[in-house]
Amino acid sequence: MSVHAAPRLSRGPVQRAERALAPDLARGAMLLIIALANVAGVVFASQPGLDATPEGVDRGLNFLLFELVHARGYPVFAVMFGYGLVQLAHRQDASGATPKQVRSVLIHRNLWLVAFGFAHAALLFYGDFLGAYGIVGIVMTLVLLRRSERFHRIVLVLWALSAVQILVIGALVASRVLEGLGGSAPLPAGHIDSLAAPGYLESMLDRLGEWPMHTLTVLPFIMIAWLGMWAARRRVLEEPARHKTLLAWTAVLGLGVAIAGGLPAALVSAGWLHVEESAAGLTLMLHGASGMFAGPGYVAVFGLIAMRVTRPGSVVGALSALGRRSLSGYLFQSVAWLVLLAPFTLALGNRFGSPTVTGLIIAVTVWLTTVLVARLLDKRKQAGPAEFVLRRLTYGPRA
Repeated sequence: MSVHAAPRLSRGPVQRAERALAPDLARGAMLLIIALANVAGVVFASQPGLDATPEGVDRGLNFLLFELVHARGYPVFAVMFGYGLVQLAHRQDASGATPKQVRSVLIHRNLWLVAFGFAHAALLFYGDFLGAYGIVGIVMTLVLLRRSERFHRIVLVLWALSAVQILVIGALVASRVLEGLGGSAPLPAGHIDSLAAPGYLESMLDRLGEWPMHTLTVLPFIMIAWLGMWAARRRVLEEPARHKTLLAWTAVLGLGVAIAGGLPAALVSAGWLHVEESAAGLTLMLHGASGMFAGPGYVAVFGLIAMRVTRPGSVVGALSALGRRSLSGYLFQSVAWLVLLAPFTLALGNRFGSPTVTGLIIAVTVWLTTVLVARLLDKRKQAGPAEFVLRRLTYGPRA
């Protein structure tokens, strides 16, 4: 893959004064959701990560993971990815760059994201999203970025159709659950070889085989990123007060659909609903389909929060600092899972009673560590290491 620095006439990366609070706040806070989701998968070497035979407190934890975490974190970052792509293009436009130069900057940046994703998957974690972001970003730059307002309304129609699809699946799930009550099937979960590999080299070879397929399965999130692009064209997060009604309805409906759609799978995962195998599979399908609505739902919540923040305090400041360094925070998590949880390293997940509880404690601890480090870097006015490298590769030494 041949990648070069962006054309000299384009402007450099975004400056801190140009950033809106809501996107950074959302990214920083939602990295906790990413950590909780990924650590469960690592501990149980499965996708989605869950204890198939939970007892005691693990039942409640499984329930909460399926309602609020699994398949509900990455849609937030997909929305923000589309939003950020438009922001970046607008800043380049404002600097006087030509459409060709803007397109070149975006394509180069996304090509480097694909390279980051390959390295991330090969060295650290199979469940990489960076490669998929890069591919989606290239497609969006070439196909969607310069389209008319009327064309972008298509994404709203697609989301409406998705809501109808969820209603149909929900009705089917309800009928199958009623027919299959009394069964004993767990939620279907795919085993991840790289997470159970006995050595690092074996895990790397497994990841090299798993990453391409994983990337292909998540490419459809382009529809979620497209919604972020639509919102960015209206400056929804830069001007949350002007879009208060839209944000409120999006928060209620988005999270409402995600929570309602995730309920059957959450009940099965907790062992509070017993169904046959076909019904269990359908509940997981409904869970995944409804999860995309959590993306705009969570983002809208942070937009409403940001609207009320006149002067960021220590908590909002720290979360926003991590949001500005979200790539570094995301990669740090993968390093932590490899060091703390892999079978050939410390393997802490199975050493202290409940693997679910242990994994979640580790996830929160790792996330808090990234929050503190980001805050320290912010006070020193230093970028995250991954952000520094990506900007240098994209814009050249002037970054």
